Amino acid sequence: MFTKARFFKCALQVNPAGYIKYRGQQQTITEDEYNQNLLAASLEAGIEVIGLADHGSVDGVDKIRNLFVENGIVVFPGFEIASSEKIHFVCLFDENRTSQELERILGRLDLLDPEDGILPTNLTAIQLIDKVNEIGGFIFAAHCINDDGVLSRKMNHVWKHEGLMAAQIPGDKSIEDLKGIENDFYRKVFLNKDPNYKREREMAAINSSDVAKPEDIKASGASCLIKMTNPCFASFKQAFLDAGSRVRLNSDKPESYASAIERIRFVGGYLDSVDIELSDHLNAVIGGRGTGKSTLLECIRYAFGLEPKTPNAIKQHKSVIDTNLGKERGLVEITLRSSVMHGRRFKVSRKHGSDPVVVDSQGNISPYLPTDLLPGIELYGQNEIYEMTRDEQSRNQLIERFLEGEHEKFDADIADVLAKLKDNRESIKRVLGQKDDIEAEVERLPKLLDQAKQYQALGIDEKLELIPKLEKEKQLNDQIGEDVASVQLAIDALKNSLPDTLYLSDTNLDSLPHAELLKQQREVLNALKTGVQQTLVQLEQLTLNANQQLLPVKQSLSEKQQLEEQKLELAFKDIPASQGKTGRQIGAEYQTLLKQIEQIRPKQTTLQDRQTQIDELYSSRKKLLLELEQHTSARASSITKSVKRLTRKLEQKVRLTLQPEGGRQELVNFLTGCNLEGVGPKRLAWVLEGNFSPSSLASTIRQGESELGRKFGISGTVVSALIRLPEVKLMEMEELQLPDTMAIELNVTHGEREAVFRSIDELSTGQQCTAVLHLLLLDNQDPLILDQPEDNLDNAFIAERIVAELRRAKLSRQFLFATHNANIPVFGDAEWIGVLSVEDNKGLILPEQQGAIDVPNVQALAADILEGGKSAFNQRREKYGFV
Repeated sequence: MFTKARFFKCALQVNPAGYIKYRGQQQTITEDEYNQNLLAASLEAGIEVIGLADHGSVDGVDKIRNLFVENGIVVFPGFEIASSEKIHFVCLFDENRTSQELERILGRLDLLDPEDGILPTNLTAIQLIDKVNEIGGFIFAAHCINDDGVLSRKMNHVWKHEGLMAAQIPGDKSIEDLKGIENDFYRKVFLNKDPNYKREREMAAINSSDVAKPEDIKASGASCLIKMTNPCFASFKQAFLDAGSRVRLNSDKPESYASAIERIRFVGGYLDSVDIELSDHLNAVIGGRGTGKSTLLECIRYAFGLEPKTPNAIKQHKSVIDTNLGKERGLVEITLRSSVMHGRRFKVSRKHGSDPVVVDSQGNISPYLPTDLLPGIELYGQNEIYEMTRDEQSRNQLIERFLEGEHEKFDADIADVLAKLKDNRESIKRVLGQKDDIEAEVERLPKLLDQAKQYQALGIDEKLELIPKLEKEKQLNDQIGEDVASVQLAIDALKNSLPDTLYLSDTNLDSLPHAELLKQQREVLNALKTGVQQTLVQLEQLTLNANQQLLPVKQSLSEKQQLEEQKLELAFKDIPASQGKTGRQIGAEYQTLLKQIEQIRPKQTTLQDRQTQIDELYSSRKKLLLELEQHTSARASSITKSVKRLTRKLEQKVRLTLQPEGGRQELVNFLTGCNLEGVGPKRLAWVLEGNFSPSSLASTIRQGESELGRKFGISGTVVSALIRLPEVKLMEMEELQLPDTMAIELNVTHGEREAVFRSIDELSTGQQCTAVLHLLLLDNQDPLILDQPEDNLDNAFIAERIVAELRRAKLSRQFLFATHNANIPVFGDAEWIGVLSVEDNKGLILPEQQGAIDVPNVQALAADILEGGKSAFNQRREKYGFV
């Protein structure tokens, strides 16, 4: 059963076996052989519909029709005929017309000699066109630029007649191929740009060269493409009422490599047993309120694991899924074709409460996620676009998805520099902390030296002069042990770095084309490993020897130091008592004091080293900050170019303007988070009004109060609070990246009037949503799925802007809309319309309630269900002559 409109390949001027006698030739095969050869050639060429058009004759119609119908090819019987002005036309009729009826039709067309089909009729072209239409047939101008063609004979009144809706361009020419012929006359006429031939409805251009022998039907100029749901004469005729959407030359058919959701199937849940196949182009789910339009779309979102983009959408999605899929633990299965996977097909299925599962066309579980297959899929629930328009960040994120360029490369570079800056900040913080600790120690040194002088005044320094020397020895002794330990650590690290050549085993290499060369390299690596291992053994032995040699020396040194300390203990007894302290106590205190002095003295050098280290870190930081500015500037330049390209694509409908690092609220938020004393958001208004960078502000704070007040003109309270910010906060401020902002403006004029752009914040809700929808309709290889977008759109914009965009975009992208507004499926000429109904509390989309608007049942339901349905069909009837 046919459930969606598609292009059928139609050869509309096919001749039977006896035709060649009119060309003065003799047929060399039987009629049956000719018909069989014609059938074989048609099947090979992919022909699905033929029009029979012998000159003034319907002989042979029945035999060809019976044979072709048996093989699935539709036949429109008819004939070629010349008017009294000798202009040639092809007349086609319903597939069910009998040969006797066709004979009678020929009689009604007043041929000069019914026995000679070559001779013209007595009817003028206008009379002939009217008569064929009156009978219910279809008539088109044959080979219109040839000698017997309507344009060649300059019959503009015939061309402009509303009953003539198609004209054949000879051969496989397109309209553009006519450029320059007859001073571009033919091309301008077909494009409806010649005022003398101007038509209300543009003429449909078709290729339908004479098929005089079976092989001729394979030529590209012998056929054209007609979009129908069910290939029948009624749909065929209706296609020419909207030829811009439904009639194509073979040369004009766009090559589309877009992804598509091909089939959706439900097991369990509210939509249990719904099983639909979608068109690759425009699809519309319609139905009364509460029939399940939103449920269908939210189930697609669930199957793909797509996260709604706004809080309300998240809440609504969960409610819909739990209610309509969760109660019966239902399952959604989607068959899709992936552009990013080069047209491969996959099935995505998800049962309620489980994760999505992807299966490839061979039935194997795939490692891909559903979003890997359709990375650019866009799905927006009811009112989700409206909610997005109210949030600047959401709008900016949406626009970023459509930007093309190298800015993503700069994002990676910026992230790399920011990571280095963070490491640098942590290093500075650590070294500053170390410096502070060392400074606190070094600051004690003058006090300790002064205390030492007091002891020296007691005359004990000569007796205890050995104490600082012993302390120095201990420090040097410890350093020697640490140096040997460092050598052992280096040996261990080298041992762990030796190559492991298991990855170069024969098993891994034998199937490779240049395995021998890799095996040679393996031998070199093994030799290196062996040599280093031998050296490591020597190094470990050297280290062991060193430790063994040092051990007795260290023991001897320790023993001698203990003897010296014992002598000092004895010397303490000779120190005279003072201030109530014994000599032993005074000696012990002096010994401790001297130890502290000797431990602190080396830290003076360490302090200088730390300051040098800090200076180097700040120098590196300056270079990194410069590098960050270069990357952010390059990124802004790249994005600006991308935004300009994107704006050009929007063709004066929407205008975008990038404001690099325009999101200054981020800096206000940072300062607010610093808990500045006495400073609230109102006192930070100057930040929003300025154009300085966070790094510039941090640098000015370091310069002091006067410079801070002079440069920014801020109050003393704010200056004092900023000056007290710790250095770590200033470094964090330097690294702060302000987000870009995007000014979005919509052209609010209609038709051909001069564009007037208005900021999105000044637009009505409907206009805001229209601006966003224009972005969503931009080229994308993956589907766009929208739930009732008309809820927040202006009807005028739907009819004039959105529908026009859809008719263009659907040629190279799949769309699925749930809608209750007639404009989108009717004027957008949806290839698939599915009518949702309810029976026994279950949603249904019956096969007979699917198809395009050329299906009478679908048309009737759409007219009844859709808001403005009857009005839309009336308008369409006025515009397209719908029946």
